[in-house]
Amino acid sequence: MRRRVLLVASKTGYQLREFYGAAKRLGIDLVLATDRCHVLDNPWGDDAIALQFDVEQAFGLLLAGRRPAPHEAEIEALRARGPFDGVVAVGDGPAFVAACCAERLGLRFHPSSAVNAANDKLRTRERFRGAGLNVPDFGMAGDVGAHPFPCVLKPLHSSASRGVIRADTPAEFATALARIRRLTKETIHETTGEESVLVEDFIPGREFALEGIVSAGRLQTLAIFDKPDALNGPFFEETIYVTPSREPAAVQRAIREAAQHAVTALGLEFGPVHAEMRVNDRGVWMLEAAARPIGGLCSRVLRMNGGMSLEELLLRHAVGEDVACAALEPGAHGVMMLPIPSAGIYSGVEGLEQARETANIEAVEITAKEGQRLEPLPEGASYLGFLFARAPEAERVERALRQAHACLRFRIAAALPVLGAKRHD
Repeated sequence: MRRRVLLVASKTGYQLREFYGAAKRLGIDLVLATDRCHVLDNPWGDDAIALQFDVEQAFGLLLAGRRPAPHEAEIEALRARGPFDGVVAVGDGPAFVAACCAERLGLRFHPSSAVNAANDKLRTRERFRGAGLNVPDFGMAGDVGAHPFPCVLKPLHSSASRGVIRADTPAEFATALARIRRLTKETIHETTGEESVLVEDFIPGREFALEGIVSAGRLQTLAIFDKPDALNGPFFEETIYVTPSREPAAVQRAIREAAQHAVTALGLEFGPVHAEMRVNDRGVWMLEAAARPIGGLCSRVLRMNGGMSLEELLLRHAVGEDVACAALEPGAHGVMMLPIPSAGIYSGVEGLEQARETANIEAVEITAKEGQRLEPLPEGASYLGFLFARAPEAERVERALRQAHACLRFRIAAALPVLGAKRHD
């Protein structure tokens, strides 16, 4: 009998296509469950199961000590498409929904309470501090005088650096707070009655990412990524990831150990983890440990032994296969997320062939579409595309990514106001 896996996602996109391709190669039937469609007559034609699941309401139920759950009709719809051998999810919100579904269907996954904590920056900080991890002083936005400078403001439930702003003065603090409130369209965290913006001390140092997978609470590190570009603000747009890390063995060991402590502190038990951290002379400072894989097309940079993709690895793990021997293929691997330089309407790119012909560049993927409205950080939440490079050494990978990026010239026209549009300022 073919194995069947439940895939929970909130939208269509290239990451879903990666999972579908991996499932086809493995002979696994993938069943999509999504909250992007609130009618049973699915207009996408992908035979998805519609989930009408209120994530914010579920957060509140967890805080009240009650288990959140999809509606019984939705659970029955899921059961009718099963039985399932495992569950995977794409994104932070879908990971929480997947955890709730897994608890109702008796599937292995991270507990919903753990995913909830990982998705909330305040609870993440509280659990990290309680576990003895290095944590900056933090609190909710309020009196400017209560926060030393420099500090960083961030929405509680954002990801990919969206809405994250550094402030060095009281005036910058007030401007950043107003900007984040406009972005999130909220001033109060609905479930706690508190501000929805976290403020914490700025942590100087080098930033890293760790991709891993958890089995019975034990973290297996798949890759440690160097982020060679300085991320000191005022915004924190990520660009280049390169693995294996060029840090000394002792630093890499400290990163792995801190990530394991973070996984334990949050209560994550079974499934992917994407962790972010900073390192300075005081040690490793955990920023987050998200209960999901690396986002977008970035997973393509992780090619395991035998040519196995990250999505294949996650599906194998979800159905109970032993993936302890999984390791990256030899050499260095890198990806560059192409930043959006300015707001406007995307109309094309020049220099693609030169970028593709750059030594050690494996692929150039432009994901922006002509006519698409672009918005840079901190308001934006996307990239122009991705560059991929492979070489024997990390230095050559980083150099290739920078050279290829220098070949690209993006055409972004200033957006014209819509006639008759109402102002909201």
